[in-house]
Amino acid sequence: MPSGPALLWERIADGFTLGLPPEVGVNGLLVIVLVAVALSVPRRSWRVFGLFVTVVHELGHAAAALLTLQRVTGITLRLDHSGTTTSRGRRGWRSAFTTFWGYPVPAVVGAALVWSAATGWAAAALSAGALVLVAALVLVRNGQGVLILGGSAVASLALVWFGGARSAGYACLVLGLALLVGSCRDWIKVVRVHVRRRDLGSSDAFLLQGTTRVPSPVWLGTFALVIGAALAQSVEPLALIAERAARG
Repeated sequence: MPSGPALLWERIADGFTLGLPPEVGVNGLLVIVLVAVALSVPRRSWRVFGLFVTVVHELGHAAAALLTLQRVTGITLRLDHSGTTTSRGRRGWRSAFTTFWGYPVPAVVGAALVWSAATGWAAAALSAGALVLVAALVLVRNGQGVLILGGSAVASLALVWFGGARSAGYACLVLGLALLVGSCRDWIKVVRVHVRRRDLGSSDAFLLQGTTRVPSPVWLGTFALVIGAALAQSVEPLALIAERAARG
């Protein structure tokens, strides 16, 4: 019989197979939406789930840096929901591209999770997510970051370990919708930063303005367009799940 680590790896590998989408009716989808909102809207739950949204935000910067052939030198995460990703390489458009892919990424990932649930690839999405979170631990450069990213990795591995194909679908729906809502919440937060003109150094839109000389409101609007597109893209998979359940 395989040992613990070997069995975990086996379950991660087994996740990369096509399964059946969750059978969720309209009432079930409503419950899932309420659970997602409960994770990402109330302050108490947001204190915890918002940390995961920050992880996804910073991993978006890291992925964009790697795609533009830059070297990611570290990720810093803090318990106040702030974070920093540093990279080295040629600047110019590469720097702007890397800076842009922060705020929209939780929405993009959320839409991908919803699509995965609707098409039977939920277990694969959870397995891939677990691998990414574990691998990203080597980039963390502070103790709070180890706690935050490590906790996210443990939670994702627990979903793979204890979840089956059906529960993976439910988990992807909840996480995907919660990330979509969380992305909207973070966008509203950064807009408030610009309205109040406080802590502008924490705003990717402000940093993009300095890099490109394009006004920050344009970047805020571009963030909103990508987030809105992700929200719109999630409607069809959700409708497909509800329609499939109605036919069944």
